[in-house]
Amino acid sequence: MAVYSKHPASAPPTAPVREKTGHLLLRGWCIFVLVTAFSGTAWVNAFGELVAAIIAIASAGLSIALWLAIRPVVQWRRLPWFAMSYILWAVLSLTWSAWPLTTAITLLLLLITTTQAFFVAAVLTWREIIRSIGAALKWVLALSIAFELWVSLFVQAPILPGFVVEKADDPIMYWSRDNLFDGGRIQGIMGNANLLGPIALLAIVVFAIRYAARAPRRAVLLVWMALAAFLFVRAASATAIVAAAGVVLVLITVLLMRRTTKPGQRTRYYIGYAVVGLGGGLALWLSRDAIFSALGRGADLTGREDIWKAVLARADERPVVGWGFATPWAPWDPAFDGWIIDHGQTVMQAHSLWVDVYLQLGIIGLVLMSMLLLAYVWRTWFFAVDRPRWDLRADRPYSPLTLLPTLVGAILLVQSIAESTPLLLWGWMLLMLFGFKIKQSPHIGVGPAEERLAIEQGELTKRDA
Repeated sequence: MAVYSKHPASAPPTAPVREKTGHLLLRGWCIFVLVTAFSGTAWVNAFGELVAAIIAIASAGLSIALWLAIRPVVQWRRLPWFAMSYILWAVLSLTWSAWPLTTAITLLLLLITTTQAFFVAAVLTWREIIRSIGAALKWVLALSIAFELWVSLFVQAPILPGFVVEKADDPIMYWSRDNLFDGGRIQGIMGNANLLGPIALLAIVVFAIRYAARAPRRAVLLVWMALAAFLFVRAASATAIVAAAGVVLVLITVLLMRRTTKPGQRTRYYIGYAVVGLGGGLALWLSRDAIFSALGRGADLTGREDIWKAVLARADERPVVGWGFATPWAPWDPAFDGWIIDHGQTVMQAHSLWVDVYLQLGIIGLVLMSMLLLAYVWRTWFFAVDRPRWDLRADRPYSPLTLLPTLVGAILLVQSIAESTPLLLWGWMLLMLFGFKIKQSPHIGVGPAEERLAIEQGELTKRDA
């Protein structure tokens, strides 16, 4: 039998550090939380509003219980304070809201989403957060294509929410239009092509970043990117296409910034970035007739200009504090029921973050939201372009993982013009998650929270993406 020498030259071999079952379950729970945010209205379409509400409230309760049990390291002085100020102002709007019940219900949704975002950011490291986001997006994409295949192969007819096969008065009412094999727009499990498109774009970004970070099973990541690209094309969302152009512009600029060696070299890139960004935005607006016609949309952004006029007219009646928080609008509330009709359905948002905030929280809300987004863009930008440094060493390599928060910001800023997505669901989730995490851990793998979690999860020996 082999016997170790009494005078070994090195330590005896040991098994690699493995994650504990408890942590694997915790990460699985975080993935479920992210899937719920990314899937949008899937729970509502499948099981109804009551079941979706129960799932949201119960999941938030479980996350709070886990947070209290785990007690992750949190620097409470380093919270995203502009976000907290906006949330506080939204809560205060209960005192003057013209639709108090809607305000109370939607505030609960806002607080649940914020809590879940902080929870995921507090209990996972940067690497695990991006890994979990990728896993959650895989679930959403896989379920979307499986759902569309099931409808086309077995149902062979459009279906309404609740798995009801019945002819609708307008195609907008369908959960799935059975378009997978006829070349039409597909909607995925969220039942809306304008929700599926940005999620597919986000998935392409996340998978590409993980591929660049040399994550395990890179060939499989290429397959997932191909599926995401397919769903992105088939969703044919105009705002998602414009957001993709914004992502490319920001990515190119960040990579150029990383190549600079002197502070003054960045100035020319900032000027060029501003010129291209402002010029591109102006050209897009002036050429919107041709561009949106080519994308199969009207020059008025599929009726959005009419919606904005109606919303702004009401918002101007209470310009300072607004009418009260309501994201999304409750279609059963008398204040919204039948107010703005599109394709026979009551509209549930202003289709613009800025118009929505002005209606709900007035000029004060607009200022707070502007500061929130400015702080997010500022921190994520320098998180991406600055070389990681916390001591005298100035030659540490850049990490591809630091690109994700700023590219997410690009997607949400573009969407904020024609959608209210950054105010709810995955948009608000990622704004809060990355905003919280950057404040707590401004360097990947460095700092009290990151190091403690890395030790607990065995990441000190496996720095994968």
